[in-house]
Amino acid sequence: MTKEEIGQVLKNLRISCGMTQREIAEKIGRKQQVIGHWETGYAQPDANTLFTLCDIYGVTVDDAFGFQKNTNISANEYEHIKRYRNLDNFGRETVDIALDRETERVTSLKSRDKRIEELETTSPSTVIDIQTRLEDNTRLIEYHHSASAGTGVFILGNEGVDQLPIPDTPENRKVDYAIKVSGHSMEPDYYDGDIVLVSQKVELNHGDVGIFIINNDAYIKEYGETELISRNPDSPNITISEYDNIVCMGKVVGKYKI
Repeated sequence: MTKEEIGQVLKNLRISCGMTQREIAEKIGRKQQVIGHWETGYAQPDANTLFTLCDIYGVTVDDAFGFQKNTNISANEYEHIKRYRNLDNFGRETVDIALDRETERVTSLKSRDKRIEELETTSPSTVIDIQTRLEDNTRLIEYHHSASAGTGVFILGNEGVDQLPIPDTPENRKVDYAIKVSGHSMEPDYYDGDIVLVSQKVELNHGDVGIFIINNDAYIKEYGETELISRNPDSPNITISEYDNIVCMGKVVGKYKI
């Protein structure tokens, strides 16, 4: 590509991101005039700066300038990458928590399936039980040790996770994990010590009860229009402000019955 063609690509990328030459110059510590020279083809950035600019614009150098494309990454994955880059540190940390949890879950499932395949292809005389055998109508879900019905408890990292057997019914196949209630703010519907079943596959509407992470603390609350509601009249609601980082980790769809 010529310098003029490279400059036009950089200009189009900047405009598509809604940014000015001055904003770009401030981000990379250069003068606005230099950005203008690059975009007109009067000059061109070095390779490191080109990668930095493409990173700001949320694209790869390959995609921006028509080099060999990595076909292993889809358009949707590129879009997720761009959105992730626009998050602040707290937002990225929240996404990382969810990614770590899902990666661990999928890895565990793959390990289980591989182990089952190995046992099925092994001579019956060498098969041994390595854990308590589940009944045919039972499945295992992750069990996290606490969500607060009061002051907030951090959850959904790698700590404090066990497995819990539940009946393998059509309704329970929507359940993704279980979590123990800590506190009294959701009484009389949910008591301290109750274990609730949570689904990330069911839509959460106003009036439903869900598990929410607010600024790294987890709560079980009713989803209100402007606040998270405590069903115990003696407990305060949680007002949602524009500065709070809130992630819904699923809808409470039932209680675990021992």
